Amino acid sequence: MAISLQKGQKVDLTKGNPGLKKLLIGLGWDVNKYDGGFDFDLDAAAFLLGANGKVNSDDDFVFYNNLKHKSGAVEHMGDNLTGEGEGDDEEIRVDLEKVPANVEKIDFTVTIYDAEARKQKFGQVSNAYIRVVDEMTGKEVIRYDLGEDFSIETAVVVGEIYRNKGEWKFNAIGAGWSGGLAALGKNYGVNV
Repeated sequence: MAISLQKGQKVDLTKGNPGLKKLLIGLGWDVNKYDGGFDFDLDAAAFLLGANGKVNSDDDFVFYNNLKHKSGAVEHMGDNLTGEGEGDDEEIRVDLEKVPANVEKIDFTVTIYDAEARKQKFGQVSNAYIRVVDEMTGKEVIRYDLGEDFSIETAVVVGEIYRNKGEWKFNAIGAGWSGGLAALGKNYGVNV
């Protein structure tokens, strides 16, 4: 049974799951009743961060225009333009054995594409979650349901995995941002 987390909780990922090497990070959401004339296009991304909380280069930003990290450690499985249907809306694979030594943590985010022009915000999104699945067994290890804490935000840092004394841990963050992907990228040191 998966561990269900609350905002701010941290939990061991690899210590209690020996042999856990390949993760599938599933992100999902639903759109509340919305009639603004545009589809709601949410985008998942991963930022591979050094000890300073910044990317080491722009290549450490994995998203719909850069689907695979050069190390092979992180791979975005493709952009879902509508979020329709059941299950994960977007997925990111992580191979813990391939994560470069200079990467201390990987943050997973969701942003609303072209949010300002479309007048869309996370207050119009419900049932958002992140889950960590052992890709080898298909078993869901961790799940964090974000709840309805957002209103004007256009980007959310959902969660992160990070190194701690030779093991990997998961942190349920759930922090909202205004300014969308550009603001988030600048915060992480990406040249936007």
